[in-house]
Amino acid sequence: MTLPAADRPQPPDAAKKPHAVVAPHGARREDEYYWLRDDSRGHPEMLAYLGAENAYADAVLAPLKPLQDTLYDEIVGRIKQDDSSVPYRERGWWYYTRFETGQDYPVYARRQGRPPNTPSLGGELEGAEQVLLDVNAMADGKDYFNVGDWEVSQDNTLLAWAEDAVGRRQYTIRIRNLASGEVYADEIQGVAPNLVWADDNRTIFYIENDPETLLTKRVKKHLLGTPASADEVVYEEPDDSFYLGIDRSRDDRFLCIGVESTVTSEMRYAPANDPRTFTVLAPRERDVEYQADHLGDRWVIRTNAPDADGRAASNFKLMTASSGAGARAQWREWLPHRTDVFIDGFELFDGFTAVAERSGGLERLRLLRPGGEEHVQADEPAYSMGLDVNSEPGTDWLRYSYTSLTTPVTVYELNVRSGERRQLKQQPVIGYDPAQYATERLWATARDGTRVPVSVVYRQGFRKDGSAALLQYAYGSYGHAMDPAFNLPVVSLLDRGMVYAIAHIRGGQEMGRAWYDDGRMLRKRNTFTDFIDVTGFLVAEGYAAPDRVAAYGGSAGGLLMGAISNMAPEKYRAILSQVPFVDVVTTMLDPSIPLTTNEYDEWGNPEEKEAYEYMLSYSPYDNLKAQAYPAMFVGTGLWDSQVQYWEPAKYVARLRDLDTGGRTVVFRTNMDAGHGGKSGRFRRYRELAEMYAFLLDQLGVGGA
Repeated sequence: MTLPAADRPQPPDAAKKPHAVVAPHGARREDEYYWLRDDSRGHPEMLAYLGAENAYADAVLAPLKPLQDTLYDEIVGRIKQDDSSVPYRERGWWYYTRFETGQDYPVYARRQGRPPNTPSLGGELEGAEQVLLDVNAMADGKDYFNVGDWEVSQDNTLLAWAEDAVGRRQYTIRIRNLASGEVYADEIQGVAPNLVWADDNRTIFYIENDPETLLTKRVKKHLLGTPASADEVVYEEPDDSFYLGIDRSRDDRFLCIGVESTVTSEMRYAPANDPRTFTVLAPRERDVEYQADHLGDRWVIRTNAPDADGRAASNFKLMTASSGAGARAQWREWLPHRTDVFIDGFELFDGFTAVAERSGGLERLRLLRPGGEEHVQADEPAYSMGLDVNSEPGTDWLRYSYTSLTTPVTVYELNVRSGERRQLKQQPVIGYDPAQYATERLWATARDGTRVPVSVVYRQGFRKDGSAALLQYAYGSYGHAMDPAFNLPVVSLLDRGMVYAIAHIRGGQEMGRAWYDDGRMLRKRNTFTDFIDVTGFLVAEGYAAPDRVAAYGGSAGGLLMGAISNMAPEKYRAILSQVPFVDVVTTMLDPSIPLTTNEYDEWGNPEEKEAYEYMLSYSPYDNLKAQAYPAMFVGTGLWDSQVQYWEPAKYVARLRDLDTGGRTVVFRTNMDAGHGGKSGRFRRYRELAEMYAFLLDQLGVGGA
């Protein structure tokens, strides 16, 4: 167990330095720990404080080291180390990713393959393997390394990739000749991990980041053999509330620039064989979103654009337009809007279209063919189903993935004409028997009467007698759905008698667009009260003991953790909070911080007094007060570009001043990582094992 209070060293005590944060409308707040912000990450006093917190965490958690090691060995022991993905075919080559025993990073490779329309069973492939990227060799000697994107030229001879050796999501593009192995001198720095080739096999289109805010600002094109400083700007986005992306259309006919904010989007396209002029598919309109893809002689467009008579399409619909379209008036409805079905995406094929949907809080796939439509079937009450890699449209085989809280990720291939289904691969989990576990789909009633879906999993033999320990997870922001997928590390909790639950709270999009809208902006508090009410429901139904409940969230889910800790600390024995967004108002008042301006439609713009006051009413840092808090494990990364390290640092410093409960609070800063933690498939499990050991100790869960 962790050191008892009497034996613990004194926790770090950060210095207080007066600082006023003043909003444009005159509202003033005192922030005594504002000084912990250092954009250079080099201030000695700040680094000394983070180091002291890490040393304190080391001391307090030292007695749990044997349990940490056991958990790590269990988790890693379930992983098939020499594993590989299901190959997919593209322009005559079969591409796949494989891992080697003992190695942290993937190897990206390809082989020349079989004729088109042959089902890809993941078996033997013709030809010798050609390694595209051995990320293990590339990462050697580095504390952090990530390949964010890679693309092969249309003639299959050149490879361009984007790499990050810091963790701040500022990537560098490099190019290799696949025949000779030569890495060209071309080097493009300060970019997003998003690139495409033009048809000439000499021109790369990429997205340049703003060096301060890291916003995706400009689409540029690079001609091989020329200096990056000479690269031409193809498009520059003037509005800092929008993100940029670039891709090729399904039929490879067009290069497409996508521009999106929280509630508005716009797309431009140009012929891939002559991408000099980009045409706007439809000019942006406030609160109108659309995404489009092209196959044959038409665009297919997913959109929430209202009908001509003004009827809303909040759950989205599909429309079509001719290849040369340039205005929304040219679109024609194909798949109409439904209030009970949310259209999440689609994939175009020559003979059919696959539509990813949500209904009743669960995912499903609808197949549209000239002769009718049908749904791909699922076998469990709570599951996740989605489109997998379908790289070429000229096939009758649809690839999709299926998983649940008890079923490892499984890739299937379905023939839409014959109905034949083949399992291509199931994630190998060594020593795991799915029959030993059970999953349920539950519905909790929130305080305003809303029914909130909950997915739970436990080991067979569990009894709902109100004695078990529970870990409840949620995210609840940006419309991101947290679907019930297999979670390999969680098995270690289930095997010790714990229950694991995912609360599908408002702010996500599990129940459609309205579910998201009811958990953002001036309705954000619904996210927090939903989570608290799900906890009350699970305890009342006997899934957990009232004094053995823990909660877990990260990033915006860390904001959730901070909010529930302030609002209902008595309901939680322990809180696990990773890279938490806890200083909402100060961050959203500063447009120089990455992501701020993009998110005014998610949280609100605190320069407006109403939004300021509402955000201030729940901001975790601002609402800390003298009360007994749960035990906490708070983690961050020094180089995090999404939630800056100083937010959790300030939060913990103020929490230590106000917490009257005396429970253990540890704050762990990874000095070499960013928002996603350490790179590599094994190293991150070291961090997770430490957090799980803390959790099990706080909940009194036995078992070595």
